[in-house]
Amino acid sequence: MTTPHAPAPKINITPTERVSRVVVGVAGIVGGVLLLAGAHTTLAVVLEVLLVLAGVDLLVTGARGHCPLYAKLGYVPASLAHPRAGRTAR
Repeated sequence: MTTPHAPAPKINITPTERVSRVVVGVAGIVGGVLLLAGAHTTLAVVLEVLLVLAGVDLLVTGARGHCPLYAKLGYVPASLAHPRAGRTAR
């Protein structure tokens, strides 16, 4: 018996944005973890956990190339909507 698989999400993030999301996501995760080591108050811990979670979100969306919020809003970058836009003929 086979189970149906959900279709792969459509890529809606440009390659440049994907790299940026991964880099900023990793920086957020590392920074949040380092800051957590020295957290002394509940507020500091909460904010640093939120920083780590934001970093994880950026890392995952960058790695997958799909942003669910963009999909919900119907946003498609111009370079993905019109792949030839902005490119010059050779």
